[in-house]
Amino acid sequence: MMIFVSLIVGVVIFWLLARFKLAGPDLGVFDEPRPATFGGRVAASPEHAAVVERILKLGAGARGRVGQSERIRRMRDALEQAFGQTEVDAEICPMSAGGVPAEWVLSPGADPNRRMLYLHGGAFMAGSPKSHRPLTARLSAENGAAVLSVDYRLMPENRRLDCLADCAAAYRWILENGPEGKAPLDTLFVGGDSAGGNLALAVIAWARDEGLRPADAAVAFSPLTDSTYSAPSLRSNLATDPMLAETFRQVQRLPRSLLLWGSFLLMRVRPQDPRVSPVFGSLAGLPPVLVQASTAEVLIDDGRRWVNKASAEGTDATLQCWPGLVHVFQAFVPDLPEANEALADVRKFFDLHAPRSADGRGGSKVSEGA
Repeated sequence: MMIFVSLIVGVVIFWLLARFKLAGPDLGVFDEPRPATFGGRVAASPEHAAVVERILKLGAGARGRVGQSERIRRMRDALEQAFGQTEVDAEICPMSAGGVPAEWVLSPGADPNRRMLYLHGGAFMAGSPKSHRPLTARLSAENGAAVLSVDYRLMPENRRLDCLADCAAAYRWILENGPEGKAPLDTLFVGGDSAGGNLALAVIAWARDEGLRPADAAVAFSPLTDSTYSAPSLRSNLATDPMLAETFRQVQRLPRSLLLWGSFLLMRVRPQDPRVSPVFGSLAGLPPVLVQASTAEVLIDDGRRWVNKASAEGTDATLQCWPGLVHVFQAFVPDLPEANEALADVRKFFDLHAPRSADGRGGSKVSEGA
């Protein structure tokens, strides 16, 4: 009898700790409004079918009944094969950003004092500056900016907060260093996709709290903002997200208390901590932020909730949605028309918020000459 009572008490304590120490407050109030899709599109372009086929082919090679280490290795290889072999029209300069491996991505004519810190995606376990070069090269070209792409430490070899620490070190470094050496900057942008979008939103909040020079603007492509995994689209969009559905289908099968404990043990930090769940922190006093996502992906509500909460707290935050596309569709430039549209709109957003020059002009060299 005592064993049974002890078991019941243990289960209750397990649940209470998950509910009150690991889960964050209810964010349902930030699920509305739901903005119209960008540019009046009602469906994905015909070119999107080839993108989905490419993703499914790569995903098939990464799956299989293997151990965790082999699964992670396959995931990393798949991401490198997807984009890392693509030639880009940019100069690539490997270097150390405050002790963190990184590379400068410089399109022809990029302004060394107009800089962008970019943080790649890959579920915090995969990805690299190389795997994201097509995207960072295009961001450099669109914005006339020198892009610093950070090779932050990955999980599970490292802690989740190590990822953020590396990004913070690179942020501090880029304020005083450019591709030509030590030099102050004129303009700073921050960007990231998926896991990197999470890090981008976390690092601009960190910079605010540290009293550092803020970014002039930031962009997050399909960011994960809630590591307690509470957003409704994590379930409702499982049937429409070919990239993330399999992973999140497994996650959603777990009882919520087990999911929260699993997240805690994996990250080695409470899932509701704003350093890993930016949506739970203060979102006041941040630079202007543009979030872009697809209506079909499981992380759409993560972005929506962050933007709605940030707006409610006085931050200039914008959400743009495209219908029926894959997660981080911007990575499929130049083949996907919506990716080209999205990155052109990032340029417009950055130009709007970039510092004005003495003659009253602002924006990138590209946009001024367009």
